[in-house]
Amino acid sequence: MAALRAAVPLLALLGLCLRPAAAVTPLVIWHGMGDSCCNPVSMGYIQKLVEKKIPGIYVLSLKIGSNMIQDMENSFFMNVNDQVREVCSQLATDPHLQGGYNAMGFSQGGQFLRAVAQRCPAPPMLNLISIGGQHQGVYGFPRCPGESSHVCDWIRKTLDLGAYTKAVQEHLVQAEYWHDPLKEEDYRKNSIFLADINQERGINETYKKNLMALKKFVMVKFLNDTMVDPPVSEWFGFYKSGQAKETIPLQETSLYKEDRLGLQEMDKAGKLVFLGVKGDHLHFSEEWFDSTILPFLQ
Repeated sequence: MAALRAAVPLLALLGLCLRPAAAVTPLVIWHGMGDSCCNPVSMGYIQKLVEKKIPGIYVLSLKIGSNMIQDMENSFFMNVNDQVREVCSQLATDPHLQGGYNAMGFSQGGQFLRAVAQRCPAPPMLNLISIGGQHQGVYGFPRCPGESSHVCDWIRKTLDLGAYTKAVQEHLVQAEYWHDPLKEEDYRKNSIFLADINQERGINETYKKNLMALKKFVMVKFLNDTMVDPPVSEWFGFYKSGQAKETIPLQETSLYKEDRLGLQEMDKAGKLVFLGVKGDHLHFSEEWFDSTILPFLQ
């Protein structure tokens, strides 16, 4: 009997040792404008880096289209709502993701994955990492040198002339998150993507509930960004309405104050993480990625 009593804790310990290790949470990646799922110097590199640092992880780098060329073209010309629907379908039918996954979006892929979180709760997104995503949109043309450039102003005004027309909205990706602070009513009424996911035309309680289900919503802002205008959009801030010079942080926006998306509640619960990294848009070191981003994936 004494021998049996001694064996019980030993058997329990043995059971603990034999119990399988917890599965590594899968990762879904969505690339930015002009990129593709598998470019070896961008998303392909990130995928291999994550797989090297987290052995056994399943990484799905999203491809919209049948090949890399279509994937790249669709980042300019395929209706974002159609892209989100396609991704939701991919995720729902991927057996590796059914227990939940982490998501990491680069540049416009950040706000696109947020749309996935809000619209498609199954399978569940656990953590969302937005690296340079523009969550309040942009009011400047990509790769312009800055606010002082007359060229930037000209491009901005040219895009604005047609940005909210039906044809442009449905066929030019960047127009779908174009946010004109001088024409807020036009933006709210005619933006077919960003105004919807940012609850500009009314409150969709399902969007709010789904976003608030995230464990963490991590937003990375590039501190020397010359591509995103305004850069504070990467932290969910934007221009103060009615002008295009003074910016305000997320906490001063009506979106936050009215808590239309649950961001205020998430912030108070410690679910929002704001990170800054020195460098231009999407310029970061492997060391920074390892020390700052990987912990959210492990």
